[in-house]
Amino acid sequence: QVQLVESGGGSVQAGGSLRLSCAASGFTSSSAALAWFRQVPGKEREGVAAVDSDDSIMVANSVKGRFTISKDNAKNTLSLQMNSLKPEDTAMYYCAAQLRSGRAWSFSLRARAYEYWGQGTQVTVSS
Repeated sequence: QVQLVESGGGSVQAGGSLRLSCAASGFTSSSAALAWFRQVPGKEREGVAAVDSDDSIMVANSVKGRFTISKDNAKNTLSLQMNSLKPEDTAMYYCAAQLRSGRAWSFSLRARAYEYWGQGTQVTVSS
């Protein structure tokens, strides 16, 4: 079965860095689109960054130049390196996956494009 488990969240001061990791199982990451989303209470889930099976990347404008998404197909992991963190980056961060093989697909940062989700890891950035 498909499972996604996030780790690496925590509390940091503004300007600091965190690296989030997502351990995937039940599928091969090289044949899936993988993404990071974030959500704060009362707001919609926001796409942060995504990497497709062909290594195409999308990054939200709000984090462009500060966050880097990467995947390690050998380890079946997804990472999000977050630098120059700002208080507005505070959110629950979720890992998401959509299997590509045999499915119609348009690479997207929309939450509804992703079928599988982790439980989230909290990131808190203090000013």
